[in-house]
Amino acid sequence: MARILLIEDDDAVRIMLHTTLAHFGHTVIEARNGKEGLELFKQAKADLVITDIVMPEKEGLEVLMELQIKQLPMVKVIAISGGGRQSAIDNLRAAKFMGAAKVLEKPFSNETLIAVVNELLLPRSVAPTQLPMAQ
Repeated sequence: MARILLIEDDDAVRIMLHTTLAHFGHTVIEARNGKEGLELFKQAKADLVITDIVMPEKEGLEVLMELQIKQLPMVKVIAISGGGRQSAIDNLRAAKFMGAAKVLEKPFSNETLIAVVNELLLPRSVAPTQLPMAQ
């Protein structure tokens, strides 16, 4: 499956997300903040990045900006937020504006997370199969 970089400062949330992603066969690399996440990304590129927005050291919007501009503009990023100094909606709007492929407001279900991950990892050349038309 995919190699996913998970950047989340809340230990409980990070463990839950890691467990869910690993259950579906993904390799998960964990970082506790944006600075650590960017260092890990340089060492081992990921197919997908999931980053929280409000974190110490370096926030998710800074991570998104560096990944999109300096590192690899084609990397797909899912931004997640439960709020902070601003509302979660404001944080997620900013993340979408800055290039996040998808945004999720906390709390979200495991099913929602996996659906979004699968959508972003599905090769673009693969078209959904269509059912044959009834005659």
